Amino acid sequence: MRCYLRAFLLCVVFCFFSLLYVFSHLASTLENRDQWNLKEERSVFAAKEKSDERSHLAVVACGPRLEETLTMLKSSILFSKKPLHFYIFAEDELHDSFKNAVSVFLFNFTIYSITFPKENAREWKKLFKPCASQRLFLPLILKEVDSLLYVDTDILFLQPVEDIWALLSQFNLSHLAAMAPEHEEPRIGWYNRFARHPYYGKTGINSGVMLMNMTRLREKFFKNDMTPVALRWEEILMPLLQKYKLNITWGDQDLLNIIFHHNPESLYVFPCQWNYRPDHCIYGSNCQEADQEGVFILHGNRGVYHDDKQPAFRAVYEAIRKVDCSFHRCCHTSLLQPLEASLQTTTHTYCGRASHLFMKRLKQSVMSDRVSRSQIPFFTLEFLIFRCRFIEAFY
Repeated sequence: MRCYLRAFLLCVVFCFFSLLYVFSHLASTLENRDQWNLKEERSVFAAKEKSDERSHLAVVACGPRLEETLTMLKSSILFSKKPLHFYIFAEDELHDSFKNAVSVFLFNFTIYSITFPKENAREWKKLFKPCASQRLFLPLILKEVDSLLYVDTDILFLQPVEDIWALLSQFNLSHLAAMAPEHEEPRIGWYNRFARHPYYGKTGINSGVMLMNMTRLREKFFKNDMTPVALRWEEILMPLLQKYKLNITWGDQDLLNIIFHHNPESLYVFPCQWNYRPDHCIYGSNCQEADQEGVFILHGNRGVYHDDKQPAFRAVYEAIRKVDCSFHRCCHTSLLQPLEASLQTTTHTYCGRASHLFMKRLKQSVMSDRVSRSQIPFFTLEFLIFRCRFIEAFY
């Protein structure tokens, strides 16, 4: 009888704190909205942000990318303080797995099927990696979305998503997309040594992290080397593929390089710390911004999360994959200690020697999150602590 009574009282207490949390969260949301409306509008982007504080992120997943995508999603919510909305494009057979897994995360999401123009669907789908070229058609599919952050499945956020989202406010009137350079050091650059097609700038751009003002992108007429007439986005893609398909190696990324080679004024280039790859440390550190401020976004391209070629990258991936974020902000510190221990075993590699740059930003994100939690109303914080202990009791 005592056992049933304790369970009943526990449920009552849990419900009580849940109601307090809901009302507190609602009040906080209304207060934040009022404060936002009082801010001076500094740009067109800021004006639109006033009505939608969400960060909009998109990812494309095909084949054995479910776990990697979920780990990326987990990293995106660990430190984000503002609402997120994810647009997940996946093969139909992955939809149920995504719905079951993502439903426990604290953000809104929409799952889409992979969609290409019917007349050339097979050609687009097999370009480079399966479904990778889907990102080219996001502005045409998500017509109601004004701005979007596209990321590859092998991306890990080491700081809040809203920090890169805020770069939209740095756009001038000509900018419609933002990406990082493919290389910092021309001596090891790929495009400047091997490309058989036009590319952006000195070393090209990498499309693994791509921030877009899609309204501008849909409205823009793009200069090109196929016709003296400027073409819209939906008009330029297929002719570009037909002209260069025998000369491109990296698929849709190469097409983006060609487009922005002819329209350089439309691209905002952000530093390499927003898209930090093994190329930035494999022969010694060559990303100066990361050396100064740390790595903001980690990009484990070429499958380095799943082999032993770059153990420092794999250590970060495994730490985030294993951390239990079901409590959201309760258990962040459980990430740092095991990760630091793992990274200490990777110092025999160049990237391992630079792994303190991974921890630098991660620690700042954890500290910032602690400060944010300290500002939560007392009964809300008590609810979060109670929720953690309640769930832990059943695991």
